[in-house]
Amino acid sequence: VQLVESGGGLVQPGGSLRLSCAASGFPFSTYVMRWYRQAPGKEREFVAIINSVGAFTNYANSVKGRFTISRDNAKNTVSLQMNSLKPEDTAVYLCNAERGISDYWGQGTQVTVSS
Repeated sequence: VQLVESGGGLVQPGGSLRLSCAASGFPFSTYVMRWYRQAPGKEREFVAIINSVGAFTNYANSVKGRFTISRDNAKNTVSLQMNSLKPEDTAVYLCNAERGISDYWGQGTQVTVSS
């Protein structure tokens, strides 16, 4: 099982980034996918969720209206489009796959929002 995040980097406030998470080794299309983030010295924080067929999404209040989660079950990928980025969005972003007791995590990708 692998979840590999990519797309992080340094961006100025107000900028955009698109994160991707490539999945392998499990039946991706049957799993709920989530993005979390963890800033230094802080607890891991839920960011966004998408159900297995992409029909349902939900977001943390802090990112609602700025971030969009999507998935491509044909390519086994989940993405997070992040717009209007703020310094407080700085964190390691991790993708998570969950179905019942099966729960997988990627290693994360660093997002830094700074001028």
